[in-house]
Amino acid sequence: MTDVSATVDIPLPPVRRNRAAHSPLLVVGMVVLGLIVLMAIFAPLLTPYDPTDPTAGAQLERPSSRHWLGTDVPGRDIFAQVVYGSRASLTVAVVAGSLAMVGAVLLGVLPALLGGGVDRAANRLVTFLLALPGAPLLVLVGSLALNSRVAVIVVIAFLGTPPNARTLRGQALTLRERGFIASARGFGGGPLYVLRRHFVPGLAPLMVVGFVNWASVAVGLEAGLTFLGLGDPSSISWGLMLNRAIVQESIYFSPMWTWWVLPAGLLLTVTLLALTIVGVALEPVFNPRSHTAS
Repeated sequence: MTDVSATVDIPLPPVRRNRAAHSPLLVVGMVVLGLIVLMAIFAPLLTPYDPTDPTAGAQLERPSSRHWLGTDVPGRDIFAQVVYGSRASLTVAVVAGSLAMVGAVLLGVLPALLGGGVDRAANRLVTFLLALPGAPLLVLVGSLALNSRVAVIVVIAFLGTPPNARTLRGQALTLRERGFIASARGFGGGPLYVLRRHFVPGLAPLMVVGFVNWASVAVGLEAGLTFLGLGDPSSISWGLMLNRAIVQESIYFSPMWTWWVLPAGLLLTVTLLALTIVGVALEPVFNPRSHTAS
């Protein structure tokens, strides 16, 4: 079989490449995300304390050179919890966003390539899934999954599959009419070959935008669930820190809320904002619909 993969390269026009390279929003978002990623990777170097160790200090210590953000009620170091909490948010963002895009390819792109009854059935399934109430489903699974973070990540990815599948399917139907797709099929390329060598590379920019946007949603959903007390109580996350702080009503009658609540809340907000900024910056560059509309 002759390899026609040389025809699959669909590079972005130079203008759009330059727009991506010189976008101030993209630079700011990537820098902030990079700092958060470095904090998560080098967490053991940033603090000597185990965030789950209740013997790190006395109860409700004030910030000091030993405990930069003080300690909570059991005596755990708050700064260590803030630093290690970044790992939970980034893990959920990467895993849930990746699974959502894989599901979108299998439910939106592959059926569009196959066409016929398979595409119609998949499109109806996507329409049905889009009609499901996402928030109640997420809360229900979070309360019944025995505080399993894996189950929560799977449900978040499940909720992200239908909207991304609908977006990718529309572009896949357009891509299916391209001449090099017909050439690949004419030379004997099967559906999986065409999907892997042509559709996925051709739709990769749109998949990047979808991944970033859903990663932002995933971070917010995970933080919301843990804030409601539906996460693993033994884990470390920013949402769980806020949940534990809310329970201690007495801290709001003292300055303690400024070093227990604010750092976790601000980092969560900054992470969501950085992901949103990156998604907004990439949208007009990589999304063909947005580019056409502009």
